Amino acid sequence: MTLVEHLYELRNRLGISLAAIVVTTVFGYIWFEVPFFGMPSLGELLKAPYCELPASSRASFSADPNACTLLATTPFDQFMLRLKVGATAGVVLACPVWLYQLWGFITPGLHRKERRYSLGFVSAAAVLFVAGAVLAYFVISEALGFLLTIGSEIQTTALTGSSYFSLVVNLIVIFGVSFLIPLVVVALNGVGVVSYDRLRRSRRGLVFGLFVFAAIATPGQDPISMIALAAALTLLFEIAIQVARFNDRRRARRRAAEGWDSWDPDAPSPIDTTPSDVGGPSPVAEPSEIDPVAPVPGPATPPAPAAGADPAGPTAPRYDDIT
Repeated sequence: MTLVEHLYELRNRLGISLAAIVVTTVFGYIWFEVPFFGMPSLGELLKAPYCELPASSRASFSADPNACTLLATTPFDQFMLRLKVGATAGVVLACPVWLYQLWGFITPGLHRKERRYSLGFVSAAAVLFVAGAVLAYFVISEALGFLLTIGSEIQTTALTGSSYFSLVVNLIVIFGVSFLIPLVVVALNGVGVVSYDRLRRSRRGLVFGLFVFAAIATPGQDPISMIALAAALTLLFEIAIQVARFNDRRRARRRAAEGWDSWDPDAPSPIDTTPSDVGGPSPVAEPSEIDPVAPVPGPATPPAPAAGADPAGPTAPRYDDIT
């Protein structure tokens, strides 16, 4: 395919992906308040960690003390909140479509072995992202319980819908994306960029960096979500290091079986001096007949002079004729 054809294909696949996201966003916008298939509405599902807190830790905005509602301060808060949550749900629900389109665009440029590995990495990435999102959902209730009950005897936090759902959505996305980092380490080891020995020597520094990353990345800045993310990433990194260990051992066994380890990289490669059979001369074809040369035409004969004309042709005037 030419570059223009690749651009056309990219445009078509992006169009299909965006169309799927638009459809699922509309579904998420409706699902925000309308339950489907026996499941609670998306708003109630995301609001559940907040509603599980004691009533004394939640600000009440209605006559019913058991009601669980959030605060809106501007006329557009409810619409923008519903649209934001619906768009986030649309991107997540449409992931099979845009992942398939991405896979279809990349696959023609890969070898058969690379396609098999890439499919495994895409599947593992989807599973890890969902696992991180689920862990974040369970961590939210504990984190809110810590943040909203510290000074409940003195003040009660009145959460707005925008701030609460932003916290929930950001925490889910951060946990999901962070769970993909160990998969990147496995991919780098697979292509030979990072070795098991280097990972093993840097284990302490990596664990410390994971805790620093968790402290910075978690939007709530609470110790519960930070420790949960850091502990989960440490476990996943240890699994990635063991996968790198297995991969390096398998690669070393294959190199030993093929004899690569017995070669000195500083020594020149041996030259094969075994004479090869050149074979006899190839037969020459019989000469072919050459067509006779066509005669070359002679000079053209000048036309005969007209009657009464001077055969010598016109002559130039002489000076003595001029009076």
